Amino acid sequence: MSQVTASLVKELRDRTGLGMMECKRALVEAGADIDKAIEELRKSSGMKAAKKAGRTAADGIVMFKTDGSYGLVLEVNSETDFAARDEGFKGFANAVMDAGFSAKQTDIAALMADGLESAREALVQKIGENISARRADSLEAPVVGGYVHSNNRIAVLVGLSAGNEELARDVAMHVAAVNPAVVSSDQMPAELVAAEKEIFAAQARESGKPEEIIEKMIGGRISKFLKESSLVDQPFVKDPDITVGKLVAAQGAEVVSFIRYEVGEGIEVEEVDFAAEVAAQVAGASE
Repeated sequence: MSQVTASLVKELRDRTGLGMMECKRALVEAGADIDKAIEELRKSSGMKAAKKAGRTAADGIVMFKTDGSYGLVLEVNSETDFAARDEGFKGFANAVMDAGFSAKQTDIAALMADGLESAREALVQKIGENISARRADSLEAPVVGGYVHSNNRIAVLVGLSAGNEELARDVAMHVAAVNPAVVSSDQMPAELVAAEKEIFAAQARESGKPEEIIEKMIGGRISKFLKESSLVDQPFVKDPDITVGKLVAAQGAEVVSFIRYEVGEGIEVEEVDFAAEVAAQVAGASE
């Protein structure tokens, strides 16, 4: 019999929305064949939740919690903004946050195994939408502060080497608004710089200028790209006359790191033609 691994259990849970123990039992019974396990689960009482889990949960909320030197940021997803405003949904998100923060745990599967999975399943049945705790990250630094956009669509944690939480919050607000790629230009991935350089080179060569002029043009545009993408080089949103780097340096601090979450980023949402879907259902029913 093939081994039922933790990653296989997680994949089945992600695809069905059912509890981890139920997924593990199904995989054991199916000989670690995930498609066979899904087929059997759909025949069982878990079919309703499984169908809901097949729908994309790309809405929801992001949130953070900090004690001044440690912070946790979390995303919990629903299918619609309406469900994300439900008090039961908010209560579940807060319960996940509290559990993760107190245990300093960012592994969602481990958190859900600690009594929260049954609460999630009950919420799925109550609200009628797929609900999932998607991801969590933590940050530790001498000073940690955060900012969440008023509608809980964007949450940011910022770590500083010194200063205070108010300064960290100001920087976090800037990160929420401007969305820098890195703290400083030396952190920019080399492959990303190379890709930008290739784009700039292609654009510059269309001008027909000599190669040595083109090289200078590329160098200037790469320098501009790095400054615009690096947090410490960006003009501070609340006072564009100073950079973020100078803002924190004035208080004897440096930016250690930041984490920025935006609801649904990276999730592919399938475009649905509802008129065509209804027409297909009607046609199927008449056959």
